Amino acid sequence: MSEQNVSTSSMTNVLIIDDENQIRKFLDIALRAQGYKTLLVETGQKGLELLALQGADLVVLDLGLPDLDGCEVLTELRTWAQVPVIVLSVRADEEEKVKLLDAGANDYVTKPFSVQELMARIRVLLRQFQHTAVDTVIFDDGVLKIDFTQRQVFLNQQLISLTRKEYQLLSLLAQHKGQLITQPQILKDLWGPSHQKDTHYLRILVAKLRAKLNDNAVQPKYIVTEPGVGLRFLNMSV
Repeated sequence: MSEQNVSTSSMTNVLIIDDENQIRKFLDIALRAQGYKTLLVETGQKGLELLALQGADLVVLDLGLPDLDGCEVLTELRTWAQVPVIVLSVRADEEEKVKLLDAGANDYVTKPFSVQELMARIRVLLRQFQHTAVDTVIFDDGVLKIDFTQRQVFLNQQLISLTRKEYQLLSLLAQHKGQLITQPQILKDLWGPSHQKDTHYLRILVAKLRAKLNDNAVQPKYIVTEPGVGLRFLNMSV
């Protein structure tokens, strides 16, 4: 599995969930040649976990996975994520396609497929799902700078690499500076209403974000934990 972190200003990030090693390698090479970044996993559960913790701009999902049926993966991720999904499958009948589209797939490609066709479908979906940031505020305390328009984060004038979920959490907290945001609210905003009890996702994400901001949980400059309640963003750097 690729362990690449994605800068908030990086190229488009595509998550590939496919148990066939040759397909993963083939798609990895083809996508990176077109300027995309890739995250590669071989099971449905790993795909869901990676999407929850890092996010992605688009998912390429195989139906024939060893642990979960691709339709199960699709149904689960649609409870908390609106990321565009292209399904790959050897099943070509119309009933199967209708079932997947009804479950939330945005497109369907039958194996074997043309890489040119797949790339074209990816470009179409990404255009459809593009959105423009409307908040032009920049947080800057001389140490930490967050450009909400460009989705860039700098620490001591150095651009730092955040996963999409790390950026979403930081942005949510920073744009509500000083306000206590409850755990259920954060979980709902980042992962959807069905994940408001999955506090382990949040604990992992907070720890990773603190490490990248050089923030200390005991003496925090930015992210303060209110035990059992939620998180608060402060500006205590000098």
